[in-house]
Amino acid sequence: MGRSANLPRGLVDRFRARDGVWPDDTGCRMLHVDMDAFYASVEIRERPELESVPVVVGGVGGRGVVSSANYLAREYGVRSAMPTAHARRLAPHAVYLPPQFDLYQEVSRGVMAIFRDITPLVEPLSLDEAFLDVGGALRRLGLTPGGIGELIRARVLADQGVSCSVGVSSTKFLAKLASGMCKPDGMMVVPAAASLEFLHPLPVSALWGVGAKTAARLEGLGLETVADVAAMPLPRLRRKIGVALAEHLYTLASGVDDRAVVPVSREKSIGAEETFEVDVADRALLRRELLRLSERSAGSLRAKGLHGRTVSIKVRFSDFTTITRSRTLPVSTDVTQEIFRVAAELLDTQVPPGEVRLIGVRIEGLDNADSAQQLIFDAPERGWREAEQAADQARSRFGSLAVRPASLLRDSPERTADFEPKPE
Repeated sequence: MGRSANLPRGLVDRFRARDGVWPDDTGCRMLHVDMDAFYASVEIRERPELESVPVVVGGVGGRGVVSSANYLAREYGVRSAMPTAHARRLAPHAVYLPPQFDLYQEVSRGVMAIFRDITPLVEPLSLDEAFLDVGGALRRLGLTPGGIGELIRARVLADQGVSCSVGVSSTKFLAKLASGMCKPDGMMVVPAAASLEFLHPLPVSALWGVGAKTAARLEGLGLETVADVAAMPLPRLRRKIGVALAEHLYTLASGVDDRAVVPVSREKSIGAEETFEVDVADRALLRRELLRLSERSAGSLRAKGLHGRTVSIKVRFSDFTTITRSRTLPVSTDVTQEIFRVAAELLDTQVPPGEVRLIGVRIEGLDNADSAQQLIFDAPERGWREAEQAADQARSRFGSLAVRPASLLRDSPERTADFEPKPE
């Protein structure tokens, strides 16, 4: 829930500091930290002259989508996941920038390192948000949970030059709600004893898992607030909306959330995809894009110390028909050329001809590099991996374009951002 949500008057202020004194944070070991307009904020950090203008980051072409917008741009109605063309109509004077994903990853690593310096119990949800359990750090740091929240905000700003918002509470659900309600650059503490006082006045859309359709369904039953959901007898709620959904929403509406912070969440797949500005039928161009995506995906695998066994491709045609094709290797790999070889064969043998709107590569069946066996049937394969590791080091030092496959240096069809936007 963002700051613009339809909140009861004065609710936010009741859970913020008054005269420098925060509400009672006893037992509030859960923190949710969310960076403010992360991609846009990083761009403004790099170009301070943009601080006072609307900034939009995302695909800059006709089919691009907004990945991030600073709060000045949001005043004109620009939002994440909105088509860039629509954003340009709303804010034609804004500065529109293509994403620099490598840069955002670098800043994210710095932010997460700050979190882990405070507590090992860090559960990243994406590049720019995480849950922290600070219960074990209170005595060591000599701080309350709210004090740790303030420390995090100060360190992130000082070390990385971007701001974040922090929710502090006794459960993950309440902490996440609080961080969203105090944006941007704010903090909110929801005392354990005041959980229902905070939660019950909120609209039903505040409940995790309630989108527009579910909200309309609940409102059709006369359930407009979280308190309304909590007050309805559970058997009746089950009959109205189904057992699983009823029990999930009733539990949250009652302020119950027993989820713990899970510090290690194993990734199931890594990949990238691209949407072309103009539909592409030329197989040579499609193969080059697969090489580009394979290079990026393999680089992500190596950076995270992972290998993968299954290579899949995703193809969306001009009529929005979408197909996926995959192949599992005898042993796992993190080598661009091996991933590309399989992806190209899938394209050539299992994808019918036609004009392609989007193409993607994904590697699944991941395992740690130290427990995976590299595909080294001959010396050239080993040579490829060593060359790619050297290229990784060069790109880390001199930028993402320092070393590229020769075939990617030629002109290529224009693309939009090859990562999915995250609503902010």
